[in-house]
Amino acid sequence: MDFQNLLLLFAIGAVAGFININAGGGSALTLPALVFLGLDGALANGTNRVAIFVQNIFAIASFNKNKVRAYTLSFKLSLLTLPGAVIGAIAATRISGPLFERILGVVLIFIVFSLFFSGSYKNVRTEESRSHWLIYPSLVFIGFYGGILQVGVGFLFMAALYHFLDQNLVRVNMHKVFIVLVYTLPALGVFILTGNINWKYGLALAGGNALGGYWGARAAVKGGEKFIRIILAVAILIMAGKLFDLY
Repeated sequence: MDFQNLLLLFAIGAVAGFININAGGGSALTLPALVFLGLDGALANGTNRVAIFVQNIFAIASFNKNKVRAYTLSFKLSLLTLPGAVIGAIAATRISGPLFERILGVVLIFIVFSLFFSGSYKNVRTEESRSHWLIYPSLVFIGFYGGILQVGVGFLFMAALYHFLDQNLVRVNMHKVFIVLVYTLPALGVFILTGNINWKYGLALAGGNALGGYWGARAAVKGGEKFIRIILAVAILIMAGKLFDLY
């Protein structure tokens, strides 16, 4: 049974990794899956960070192979998320299991609405960008949210980078991947120090996320977000229903 759980996590991780890079919200699949396999909220939250960290290493490598990179700007943007990420991760380790599941359910439903009622991203902007001052406080806040709960953070980064940095969708995804990698490191450290990681499940999930992240980055360069939004929305509604004990 445990081997089957590992295979299940690898498969879910592959799907989630692909979704994370192209749109965001893959943790809406992986976090509930870890909870359903018996991990409490904090342990599932920490275990998921292992997969996220590995996923983004492979995604960055894929973007780099496709010559889509801007490491200096990506690193500067990622620094803004670090203080909030650490504070948020510490807060997340103190949230009870049932409360975590209810928060997760609410966030999942919010993500579904954001998928269909937010403005569509259009890949029409140039590589040159002009930053708005709101990019700075927004990244600090998103770092805090991501430290507490990884689910949906990709959508927040995409919205902030698209609207306040004025980058096209491919470069938004590229920056997002780098930023998540950097802010995940200290958050992951908090979960490690507090003993909130199941390494066996985390590494199985990380293998799938790495595979999905690598191919997701390749697909992100070519587009194809609309189909993923629909599939993700259906999956999120199913998971949210389970978290609220609707069936």
